[in-house]
Amino acid sequence: MQWQGRRGSANVEDRRGMSGGGKLVGGGIGGIIVLVIALLFGGGDIGSILNNMTGTTTSSVSDTPYQGSQQEEELAQFVSVVLADTEDVWTQIFAEKGLTYEDPKLVLYSGSVQSACGTAGSSVGPFYCPGDHKLYIDLSFYDELKTKFQAPGDFAMAYVIAHEVGHHVQTLLGTTNMGAKQSNAQSVRTELQADYFAGVWAHHAQDMNVLEQGDLEEAITAASAVGDDTLQKKAQGHVVPESFTHGTSEQRMRWFKKGFDSGTIEGGDTFSARNL
Repeated sequence: MQWQGRRGSANVEDRRGMSGGGKLVGGGIGGIIVLVIALLFGGGDIGSILNNMTGTTTSSVSDTPYQGSQQEEELAQFVSVVLADTEDVWTQIFAEKGLTYEDPKLVLYSGSVQSACGTAGSSVGPFYCPGDHKLYIDLSFYDELKTKFQAPGDFAMAYVIAHEVGHHVQTLLGTTNMGAKQSNAQSVRTELQADYFAGVWAHHAQDMNVLEQGDLEEAITAASAVGDDTLQKKAQGHVVPESFTHGTSEQRMRWFKKGFDSGTIEGGDTFSARNL
């Protein structure tokens, strides 16, 4: 992907080097249930996150400003450019429908982070919190994407960001009740629609002439690598379809490609689709 020298987003919040503590939003008020949406790669434990969503902890900030490696700083610039591209694309798409797109913020963190959805560690992978309209990502995930999921390439990472932005689009459009606990089947449809929206963004990125040879294949490889069936087979040697929450590799590739081919919101109604 051609990204060097291009506009970065002003909506990046850098919390690297800060602890993930602090007072939880709504902490101490019983009966409030919030759900972390978009544990995209199935690496996190939602239960443990929700268990951390009560009470308060102490936050701290290092006196020494965080300084990442040269590779990490370049990656921070890259995700900023990708976020800026999603802002341009979705602002245009919303405007064409007489709607106003609200830019989400992207929070960079290291180790653990505090969101309106609770405290989460980097093991959960990138996620979107509908409670504060923010995307959260530990940049170390880029290496994990290459090594653990065998999905290298900058556009594989761009797909991850576009997928999480897709959850934000869902929140703004009200296509799903993002704050409610979903059944596994509903969760699959939610995630596949976010994949479709990621494909819509990729379609427009191609129109902007920023895609390079092999970029689309990188995104499709990433979508395939994080299918529930692929992850379960790798982890336990067999699959349990009724436990799927994100969709199979084939489904994730199909809906991403469908969004890429379409380039429009229409066609992404996974909730009404008979065949996913």
